[in-house]
Amino acid sequence: MKTLLKQIKTLATATYPETVEFRRHLHQYPELSFHEKETSAFVAKQLNAWGIPHQQNVSGYGVVGLIEGRNAPAGCVGLRADMDALPITERSDKSYRSCNPGVMHACGHDAHTAILLSTAHILQQLRHEFEGTVKLIFQPAEEKLPGGAIGMINAGILQHPTVDAIVGLHVLPSMAAGSLGFRSGAFMASSDEITIRITGKGGHAAMPHLSNDTILAAGHVIVALQQLVSRMNSPLIPSVLSFGNITTEGAHNILPSEVVISGTFRTFDENWRLQAHEKIKNIAIHTAAASGTTAEVTIGHGYPVVRNDNTLTRLAMDISTEMIGKQNVQEIEARMTAEDFGWYGQHVPACFFRLGTAGIAPETASGLHSPTFDIDENSLLTGVTAMSSIAVHILNSINLGKNEG
Repeated sequence: MKTLLKQIKTLATATYPETVEFRRHLHQYPELSFHEKETSAFVAKQLNAWGIPHQQNVSGYGVVGLIEGRNAPAGCVGLRADMDALPITERSDKSYRSCNPGVMHACGHDAHTAILLSTAHILQQLRHEFEGTVKLIFQPAEEKLPGGAIGMINAGILQHPTVDAIVGLHVLPSMAAGSLGFRSGAFMASSDEITIRITGKGGHAAMPHLSNDTILAAGHVIVALQQLVSRMNSPLIPSVLSFGNITTEGAHNILPSEVVISGTFRTFDENWRLQAHEKIKNIAIHTAAASGTTAEVTIGHGYPVVRNDNTLTRLAMDISTEMIGKQNVQEIEARMTAEDFGWYGQHVPACFFRLGTAGIAPETASGLHSPTFDIDENSLLTGVTAMSSIAVHILNSINLGKNEG
């Protein structure tokens, strides 16, 4: 095993320039969720060049490849990378800035895809050195409900061969490049989209008694809903209810007949999540009624909690410590952000970890989903080293368990 890990480290360094090229190409040509046609073709082209069998157009533009080691019927580990970009106009003078107006890889999915490509290249070269199968999962549409993970799962990607464990990573600009962050158990929150449509009789702002003030009703609804987290939820369950958009066609002298409020609800408890949905509906409907208006509540059931398997996460941390040093591996806090990777963990043991990407350049400290977001590309080497070594280490553990069984 030590010889294999040494080979991984050597190949990760050798392929680093190629990894950077992959990431920059993908960054230049970002595509929105469910529209990753060229990205998918680029991934397939690389897999073809390395002789890795794969299937394209899985649940849209997904690509699934197989690397079969010795005794391929042994264990199988899945490695997942998401490929979609965001509807953001990039503000950058870099040579590899987005060439697609209004579309940008502002969440690092270009890095995720590049890392998995180079990991595939390395493991394909070393396939005779390990037992089992590595399933490469290049997933579309993480950024937009219903997400690409659920579609790929329904298409059967966790079967033929059966995936015993799955691993994914995500960049983190608040953590230094060259470092990795792990957490066992509940790691990222569920995420639901809330839309509340308040309607009433519109009219002249100077004669409010002849109308229903839908804007005032919307304000009451937003304030009333704050008790959901502060008074109806156990303080031991992390939860967030935030509203980020209010839309209407009113004016300074017009009381509109309709107001639409949009927001998000997030938590770490699936039972409370369902209870909260009903409470949101009841509070909104009755509060709006008190103002003489009506409220129609639509809740888009989003991604589940990302829950990391304890044993799998410990294996990933141990091998990462061996590969990149104890000082570069840390346990990190849970986050209220969401990820459709959570769907995989409902079917097989899963480990989702963070890759630090902050460097000296100020843009590498820009937040995710910001127009100036970028990464320190040295982090790509860490990502490839970690993903490759975690894959073979988990396979080794799976196979040992099966042999003992």
